[in-house]
Amino acid sequence: MFISALDLFKIGIGPSSSHTVGPMLAARTFLQSIPVDINTANSRMRCTLKGSLAYTGKGHATDRAILLGLHSYSPNDLTGLDVDALVNELASKTYLSSLTSCGFNSEEDIIFDRQETLPQHPNGMVFELLDESSKTLHRETYFSIGGGFIRTLADIDELVAPLQMESALVCPFSFGSGHNMLKMSSDSGKSIASMKRTNEREYLSKSDLNQGLNNIWEAMRTCVENGLKTEGALPGSLNLSRRAKKLHDQLLANPDEANVTDWLCAYAMAVSEENAAGHMVVTAPTNGAAGVIPAILYYLVVHQGGTQEQIREFLLVASAIGGIIKMRSSISGAEVGCQGEVGSASSMAAAGLCAVRGGTTTQTENAAEIALEHHLGMTCDPVQGLVQVPCVERNGFGAIKAYTAASLAIRGSGQHFMSLDNCLAAMKQTGLEMSEKFKETSLGGLAVSNTEC
Repeated sequence: MFISALDLFKIGIGPSSSHTVGPMLAARTFLQSIPVDINTANSRMRCTLKGSLAYTGKGHATDRAILLGLHSYSPNDLTGLDVDALVNELASKTYLSSLTSCGFNSEEDIIFDRQETLPQHPNGMVFELLDESSKTLHRETYFSIGGGFIRTLADIDELVAPLQMESALVCPFSFGSGHNMLKMSSDSGKSIASMKRTNEREYLSKSDLNQGLNNIWEAMRTCVENGLKTEGALPGSLNLSRRAKKLHDQLLANPDEANVTDWLCAYAMAVSEENAAGHMVVTAPTNGAAGVIPAILYYLVVHQGGTQEQIREFLLVASAIGGIIKMRSSISGAEVGCQGEVGSASSMAAAGLCAVRGGTTTQTENAAEIALEHHLGMTCDPVQGLVQVPCVERNGFGAIKAYTAASLAIRGSGQHFMSLDNCLAAMKQTGLEMSEKFKETSLGGLAVSNTEC
């Protein structure tokens, strides 16, 4: 299997890769799928959200994403724009600017259907182009499978996991498991980063790959720094105040009293707050877990003098681990809970950090396993469907666990009892047995718990 680092890490907007980025891409893709010979005069567009998208779509801004996508916007188009102002402008329209005489009212034509979850995946959405008598002119079902990846009804059952990926037949190192990764590294004498780079070069030039990785890091850095200088309340009914800037200011005022956990929390929370505000973030591998990897990288660069080459190595290793996780389990909170989001991000970050600190392939695989192991069973239970509580703090703890896992692994021999593959099997099985209440529906856990004073 092959999933490019430039696909696993995507620049987009918050607050959710599966509930915001994926639906926006699905809406835009549906527009492009409409046959040119269909007359859209006096037609109407309708979108029906299913499962987790219906339950937490409001809090995750899925309706905003659908609106933007149906007006032909993609996540990359929104970087640097005032998204709130744009959404308000588009919501005032009664017709789509992207189709001739096609009516669309986001309040009426986006339906949150909590009665039926499609069996293929909990994040389903049905787009319909209807004529003036409500007869269907064109229809397509899409699934947002995590990390901003989307699939159609026709192809989701034909895929493994399911995944959006390129054929691995042309890749010299087509590892789809931790075991194969270790064996290929041992047989070839190459590091994980070197094997991953070799695979990437089958599809990208050296300059395009390096520039793509550099762009990912610059977007991550921008997101951290934007979050560290912004105050005020996050959007939504919780009226939750941003905390990253205040925490960071305290650390800068008394750096001798600060430790690595303080800095990592500040950086991870800064990104998570930007995500919760609907601003630009990088799916890493999801938006709900977007703060973990940037926090580790930012700490590496700012506090430990990390170089540009180390950043690229980190991202290549992290994406190699992320590809294995996506292949053998899931990165979707709606499928397996937050163990698949923050747990996956922590595992990827631990592997990347271990590698750039000189860890062997076995130590790096061990770091990934340690970080993931200590997220097993974690539920996805956002309060009021907002990616804020417990998501913001949870990213900080994911970064701390990644740092700790890398430190433990690099001080060991690399030999360990539980393999990454076995840990991923446990995560997948745990996700399958986990109640739907704890998988991004906000029907259980913290989402329905009230603190009594």
